[in-house]
Amino acid sequence: MKVTDYYKQYVKEGFDKSGVLNEFSVNPPDDFNFAYDIIDKFAELEPNRAALQWVDINGNDKMLTYGELSKLSSQAANALVKNGVKKGDKIMLVLKRNYQFWYTIIALHKIGAVGIPATHLLTTKDYVYRFEQAEITGVVITALNPEVAERINEADSETGNKIKTKCIVNLKNGEAAPRGFADFDAAIEAEDGNFARVATKATDMMLLYFTSGTTGYPKMVTHNFRYALAHILTAKYWLNVQPDGRHFTVADTGWAKSAWGCLYGQMALGACVFVYDFDRFVPAELLKVIQDYKVTSFCAPPTMYRLFIKEGLKEYDLSNLKYCCIAGEALNPEVFERWKEFTGLKLMEGFGQTESVVMLANLVGMTPIPGSMGKPVPFYDMDIVDDDGNSVPTGEVGEIVVRCERGADGMFGGYFNNDELTVSVWSDGIYHTGDTAYRDEDGYYWYVGRNDDLIKASGYRIGPFEIESVLITHPAVLECAVTGAPDPIRGQVVKATIVLTKSYEPSDALARELQEHVKKNTAPYKYPRIIEFTAELPKTISGKIKRTDIRKGDGK
Repeated sequence: MKVTDYYKQYVKEGFDKSGVLNEFSVNPPDDFNFAYDIIDKFAELEPNRAALQWVDINGNDKMLTYGELSKLSSQAANALVKNGVKKGDKIMLVLKRNYQFWYTIIALHKIGAVGIPATHLLTTKDYVYRFEQAEITGVVITALNPEVAERINEADSETGNKIKTKCIVNLKNGEAAPRGFADFDAAIEAEDGNFARVATKATDMMLLYFTSGTTGYPKMVTHNFRYALAHILTAKYWLNVQPDGRHFTVADTGWAKSAWGCLYGQMALGACVFVYDFDRFVPAELLKVIQDYKVTSFCAPPTMYRLFIKEGLKEYDLSNLKYCCIAGEALNPEVFERWKEFTGLKLMEGFGQTESVVMLANLVGMTPIPGSMGKPVPFYDMDIVDDDGNSVPTGEVGEIVVRCERGADGMFGGYFNNDELTVSVWSDGIYHTGDTAYRDEDGYYWYVGRNDDLIKASGYRIGPFEIESVLITHPAVLECAVTGAPDPIRGQVVKATIVLTKSYEPSDALARELQEHVKKNTAPYKYPRIIEFTAELPKTISGKIKRTDIRKGDGK
């Protein structure tokens, strides 16, 4: 059997007359395990097939084949077991975009341990919370950020020294490991590539993600091994990953976006995942990487595309790029049109959460409408409902929900150790996303905002995204966030918090100009009555704007 056809035994697909996917389901065996049944199997079928191409900002690169990925993951599994890891243990991975992340998380799958990807930006307090709430017993980190080991040791001490396994990668030659940490690279080299299969079930917990959240403590989202196969839908029919291409999703391994675009669906198709290891986003550098490494499909947040456009695209050869997607934020139509003008490619938007695979998307073969998230994927029964749970008419804003009566593959298994929180969003077979949208006459969904972000002014329900979309078309606006500010007469008024481009300075005249710009390009009642200029917007460690912090400053 060819690697490129292998996935078909696990999924059922159907297509309409125009070739667009209209049926999708997964049906793995009871003991399905991504590490054994995809990675190790591909190593048998095509050991020399490219699996991962990694390059860093200094030009260092590394190519791993499926044969090498399989062997390294078995070596890593042996090393982890010798360091005390066993089936069911919860192990945190703080590996940034280092290539070691891929064979380490696959090693955890082989052991039957639970992988908990995390960002390197966590504080000691963050680690304390995660160690306690997720019952973490081990960590694997990178030596490129020495303060991470220090914070982990501090957090471990505060939580009773329960972290029994500590490993570190990327130590320099002759460099000693931090106190309590084992040199994981050396430990792997000392092992052979044989690892006996551990009995696991497809319904066993495979991953636990802490959501970045804009309010409250992060939630603990769990996924089982079936989740890996559900992402075939994400990779093949939204990202349009080609088995013989090179796919690049911009994502740190600490976030669920890496599971979406850098691992499960892509490798289940036998594709080569491209990884650019960088810390700071520099548009010119990323464009050159896309050009030099002949990336064929690409996914990034809309902000990156907008900054690519501002950088200028004429100096780069992007002819190998055949498909582009966006996610993470709603797409501004202006970005869509400019990118298409330069590259000839339409940006295919998709929507989903850490709790799911792709839910709404402009799938392969669909005609995208600039600014629309697309339509419900055939995996889920999606709807838009009012506060009482009733479906809303076409054009009316409501909450996006998933009706899970016919199955919940790809959906999370619940919030770990928090049944109350799980039931608050998922009960009676309906999952509440907390995001609002409206549906047009053709069935396309249009994003409005998070439930908490809706602005209710003088009886109007106003979503921040539409106003933000208009504001960023003005040359003075680099970034902006629209919120509702308290008002004694109207209840709330629209407020825009704006970061200016380098060539503009804050002034009352500029504020009036921006207000008029909004009035001319959308319904006048939506214009921001308050404009505040700022040097930067408050953001979560995953880069999402913290509108709650802005609202707190307004006394709400």
